[in-house]
Amino acid sequence: MIGNEALPDLDVLKTAELWAAEGRSIALATVVETWGSAPRPTGSHLVIDADGNFEGSVSGGCVEGAVVTEAVDVIEAGHPRVLEFGVADETAWRVGLSCGGRIRVYVEKVA
Repeated sequence: MIGNEALPDLDVLKTAELWAAEGRSIALATVVETWGSAPRPTGSHLVIDADGNFEGSVSGGCVEGAVVTEAVDVIEAGHPRVLEFGVADETAWRVGLSCGGRIRVYVEKVA
């Protein structure tokens, strides 16, 4: 798909490729499911390195910070994780999902 949503994700994947080529340990976070109102569509990406540097977006607000923290753990442990954020969670307002949506994000080490 070529459009406003696709180009940033292509840039994120290019960044992931470049960071891996530099020898960085990285993880890729991908939105795999959304329900209700969600800030980013399924397929959106966030690349994270072992130092917590990141590029892209899977949601925005504090969700990004939580995903980065989990991704650093995934890089260290080497095991993927599925993260869920949503209004049913008592922390929803704190992570930026006050609009009624929920998201599921898959985080995996790729380099």
